[in-house]
Amino acid sequence: MSEKVKFGRSKVFFDPFERRPGPIKKNMHYCPGCGHGILHKLIAEAIEEYGIQGKTVIIAPVGCAVFAYYYFNVGSISVPHGRAPAVATGASRANPDSFVISYQGDGDLAAIGFNEFIQAANRGEKISVFFVNNSNYGMTGGQMAPTTLPGQITTTSPYGRNPETDGFPTKVCEIVNALEAPVYIERVALTSTANILKAKKAVNKAIENLRDRKGFSLVEVLSPCPINLKMSADQVNDFIDEKMTKFFPLGCVRDRSAATPVGEQPPAVIRDPEEVKSLLLPGVSENSNAADASKFAVFQKERRVKICGFGGQGVLSLGLNLANMGRLSKLNVSWMPSYGPEQRGGAASCAVIVNSGAISSPMVDRDCDLLIAMTQTGLDKFRHVLGENGILVYDHSTMAKPAVGPNQKVYGLDALAIANSVGNPKCANSAIIGALSVILRNNGFSESEEKAFDAAYQDAITENFAAKPAVLKQNLEAFAAGKKAALE
Repeated sequence: MSEKVKFGRSKVFFDPFERRPGPIKKNMHYCPGCGHGILHKLIAEAIEEYGIQGKTVIIAPVGCAVFAYYYFNVGSISVPHGRAPAVATGASRANPDSFVISYQGDGDLAAIGFNEFIQAANRGEKISVFFVNNSNYGMTGGQMAPTTLPGQITTTSPYGRNPETDGFPTKVCEIVNALEAPVYIERVALTSTANILKAKKAVNKAIENLRDRKGFSLVEVLSPCPINLKMSADQVNDFIDEKMTKFFPLGCVRDRSAATPVGEQPPAVIRDPEEVKSLLLPGVSENSNAADASKFAVFQKERRVKICGFGGQGVLSLGLNLANMGRLSKLNVSWMPSYGPEQRGGAASCAVIVNSGAISSPMVDRDCDLLIAMTQTGLDKFRHVLGENGILVYDHSTMAKPAVGPNQKVYGLDALAIANSVGNPKCANSAIIGALSVILRNNGFSESEEKAFDAAYQDAITENFAAKPAVLKQNLEAFAAGKKAALE
């Protein structure tokens, strides 16, 4: 007995769905009545019809949209919440031969990712965006979304959305229509055969525009989510047709496709990896005195530093100088500042990590090798991060000698007085680095490593203040004075 398939699954879908977890590999996993499966079908058929499968990339962020990569046999990139248009921009520009689709839900596009989306639309990126609007956060249990209707009950609006406190639903198509660049904008629904056929035409138009590089296309899709809206399939379709369309009217908002000529993506700028590295990372001067410290035994593991004090004391600059010293010494480094609104006068801190190998994370919240405290407040806040065998350096002009653990070491330095003695209170950080040179020599650095530390400081501070010779001189004097004070 022969078998003939008259209407089969699009070739743009995997068969079977091996990426889908669990034993079922033939069917999609979406909830009963969900519109994602229908929209997937329309997009897959359009990709197949316009012959772009081999060069299509679908960008899918957090939300039910993320599961698109289970089903579409095309290039796919899963991205953080709301970042699909930004990644789509990069993907389409980096590979001009690709056809890039952004597939997003309403919580993703109209909330956390709205800026990325609206900027991509304003630039007229040559991508097509399919925006699934089901009036709630479907993946996480049905919370209120930017598209939730006034009076609509969700898990986070149990008395209904109140426009006075929650605002009105976000009309994405209408907002995009205020921009100059977009070529095609349409809103459709997946509630009936007639509406699905109209949605198919809209999807085809967006994919055709994508193939012809005509510019930015947006198709907003009013999609059923019966499980989270706690409705039957019939009820949710009536809800969309009778209520959602009052705020989100169906129809074509803009279509400049016919008047827009077939275009091309700008060619990608391909650079050699070493050239990219040289552009992103400052080079080391030919006159550099810093040694290659990547072979030093002390840096064969991460060395973690935390620096804390008040904003304006040079806390961040101290960390940046240490990081630059590591960079100039051919070490991997990270520098992570933390100051927020308190940059002047409030608490400030930064974390520095240096290592000959890879750095796992820029965070320093425990097992710190070196804690530098310039204020009592900073010390009280970060004392707990000092490792069992860590070293504490503090400015004893502003605080009493702190108690430390049995295997921890503590050193005090009047950094501010040293800085004032060279005529610039902002040089306290250089005084501390000078003292560190001696302190580290007393705690494991060899003589050659101490010399390498000093040379790296000189290179880093010279690079920083090359255009300010008077300030450079003051910092070098503060470094020397800090070193002398530590020796004494």
